[in-house]
Amino acid sequence: MAPGPHRVSRYTVFAEVALAALVVLGPVALGGAAHWVSWPLGALSGAAAVLAFVGARRQGETPRVPLLAAPLVGGVVLCALQLVPLPPGLLAWVSPEAAALREDVLVPLGLTGWRPVSLEPSATWRELEKHLAYLLTFVAAVQVCRARASRQRLLAVLAFTGAAVAAVGLGHALFRVDTLFGLRAYVHARPPLVTPFGNPNHLAGFLGLCATVAVGLALSKQPRSRAWPFAMAALVSGAGVLLSLSRAGIVFFVFGQVLLAAWLMKQRREARTPARPAWGRGAAVLLGLLATLSVGAYLAADQLWAEARTVDGVESLRRGKLEPWPMMARAARAFPVLGMGRGAFEAAFPRYQTEPNPNTFTHPENAVLQVAAEWGVPGLLLLALGLWAFVRRVRREDHGPVELAVLSGVAALALHNLFDFSLELPACAVAVAVVLGAVARPREAERMAMRRTRTGALPVVPALALAAGLTVVMLVALVPGRRRMADAEALLAERVSARAPGAEVRALGLQLIDVHPADYLLYRLMAMASVSNGAAGAKDALAFVNHTLYLRPLDAPAHRVAARALLHLGRREQAFLEYRLAHEAGDMRVLISEAMPQARTVEELKTLTPEAPGQVMELAEALVAEPSRRALGLAWLAWAREHFEGRPEATALWMQEARGQLAQRDLPAAEAACVEVERRAPDALATHLLRADVWRARGRHAEALQSLEALAKRFPHDVELAFTLSTRQQEAGLTRRSRDTLAAVAPYLTDLRQRARLLSLEADSFEREGLLARALEQRRSVVGLLPGPESHFAVARLQELLSRYDAAARSVHEGLRLMPLKDARRSEGEAWAARLEARERALQDAHKGALLEDAKARELDLSGPDAVSDAPSP
Repeated sequence: MAPGPHRVSRYTVFAEVALAALVVLGPVALGGAAHWVSWPLGALSGAAAVLAFVGARRQGETPRVPLLAAPLVGGVVLCALQLVPLPPGLLAWVSPEAAALREDVLVPLGLTGWRPVSLEPSATWRELEKHLAYLLTFVAAVQVCRARASRQRLLAVLAFTGAAVAAVGLGHALFRVDTLFGLRAYVHARPPLVTPFGNPNHLAGFLGLCATVAVGLALSKQPRSRAWPFAMAALVSGAGVLLSLSRAGIVFFVFGQVLLAAWLMKQRREARTPARPAWGRGAAVLLGLLATLSVGAYLAADQLWAEARTVDGVESLRRGKLEPWPMMARAARAFPVLGMGRGAFEAAFPRYQTEPNPNTFTHPENAVLQVAAEWGVPGLLLLALGLWAFVRRVRREDHGPVELAVLSGVAALALHNLFDFSLELPACAVAVAVVLGAVARPREAERMAMRRTRTGALPVVPALALAAGLTVVMLVALVPGRRRMADAEALLAERVSARAPGAEVRALGLQLIDVHPADYLLYRLMAMASVSNGAAGAKDALAFVNHTLYLRPLDAPAHRVAARALLHLGRREQAFLEYRLAHEAGDMRVLISEAMPQARTVEELKTLTPEAPGQVMELAEALVAEPSRRALGLAWLAWAREHFEGRPEATALWMQEARGQLAQRDLPAAEAACVEVERRAPDALATHLLRADVWRARGRHAEALQSLEALAKRFPHDVELAFTLSTRQQEAGLTRRSRDTLAAVAPYLTDLRQRARLLSLEADSFEREGLLARALEQRRSVVGLLPGPESHFAVARLQELLSRYDAAARSVHEGLRLMPLKDARRSEGEAWAARLEARERALQDAHKGALLEDAKARELDLSGPDAVSDAPSP
């Protein structure tokens, strides 16, 4: 015989334990970001649902499915539909973009099978598992939370979990520990508060919900002495929100608290016989918020003020969060019927990214855009349905403080996700599912009505079978979902860098592309593997580059690979155009490091030349600075000056012309260029410096030095001018005046490099005076500021001059340790160290020989005929 409804089945208690474990699991699993979280998430949510339905049967209750479950059911259905392989004709109707990817990219590679709508099926399998887990968690919470004690315990677990997470962060801050529990360091994030959450926005969202729920529990406890633990939990969690320094998180946490206070005041005003004043509980919430803000300000006033000063209002928000939204909206409009695939945003969005950005957009950081892009119009309809069901739940009149707190916290977190994506990870999503299940549970009056109408009821046995079936589906989905883009990229990159056989790399690459068809990096790696084979693989490399650029038009490395392949094929003009496109796509070093050394003619340099202001100057400086390219660079400058006439770059190009001619020792041409610079910018400091260099090249050293000293009086704070003047004074033998110049500019140094350069110039002046010990002291200070091969070698040179060969050898070895392994100067440095060590050994051997000779001489003196003995005479 089943027990009566007043008793709680042990199976329901077990379901409650599973739900509590789910609430704790999210924060423990690095906020839900850990890859291993999927398995316990699926197992615990499935177990919670099955146990809850078994408990309902034992208690004689009928499981209920509230309207709030409809969006979760719809999400599961949409994920499943996105994974169904479709024939080409149907795929072209449902998702033209997915069909175009198949026809233009996959079919030419021999991958001709049917394709699903999702552009990243493995990620959609993982999302199917997560949405099934959230659905089962919500349904289980609805059933378990029918019992008041179970409901209170579950919400208390959430409240104290948030407080524990915040306490972990406070403990790390107190002991100044920058790694999680001293074991794990965050590589791609530097959270202000070190907790299992690497993202401070996610931390703020989770703690804000926990704090609001804790406030509701504190207000509902009788007697008031039982409320203090929850009030303290709310205070600690709220302080954690502030210490996270998440601006959006702080704003929406305050919003949630104010909304709760407003709802409590409104509810009390509308009550017919209020037991206390209308403002009582609402005022308590506001006072608690004030206390939380005060504690947070006391703990981190400087950090909060510094973060607040970085806010530039609407313009700052537009540049940060809102600027990519139009691109993301265009991506969403390309997939109106079923979306690009749940979880496929990271793989699919680069195709629609129209502005270079070094960061990878894994999420739009806007819930509406996320749903629109990944689920299309059906997803927006589900979002609207969920909002309507939430508003219906809010408009009920039988809410207590706990229910109002939950609704306030969920509303604040949902609004926060218009600027974040914390609900995409299990920590916040599971917490929301559990607390909404607590609010959406059937009330006593509803239960009586449901028994009469059977509205929303599920037969126990079919519900139990459905929960078990969904649990199996959920765990099966994890098998294809275990394949991740990052793992595939790392595997293929390892094979490419190891120079595996071409056939093996191609087979592996096609296998991975079949699983991750929209991952542009896989195609780029294939192109890199092909181009490394020279002319034989150039055409294959170009084919993979075209696929890469189809998936990510602004991929700078792909343009660089294309340029290498075109050079192998002898199509030089197109190759240099690709180098320029790589530069325009964001590769700022490609022109100087790779393209310029390959150029042979002025026409090729013209093709390389960027039109962006300021970029041409870097190319001009590099061409003039390299002796082997200087003649070609001067010929290019003649064209560049004419091409950029009328722009700010024109004067700077004339200046580079003058310096290039000075380096070529063509003094008449340098003089003419200098005159042109003086005509265009007569009062500029750079113009005066150029004139001084021209005078110096013509042998008028005294006049050039006087000019620089006059400039130093006009520009006493200019550090670079002081360094130039100091160098010229040392060349003239004015070493003490050189140090005076450096001392005058010392207060205006702004970084360690300038300080190291000043010390180096002082060391040069002491060395010119023969004060090698003082020069060595300055060189050692340079090593302390900027340790590097050159600074260690400078110390070794002085130590060698002082005959300190052992110390000099150690300094050389330190410099070699910091030198790249492929540096051509390593052999020279190693030979230097060996020579120093040999000289030190020779000194040691000579010293030992001298000691032995001295000992022998003393022994001979003592054993001679005139030696005096201390023994008594016979």
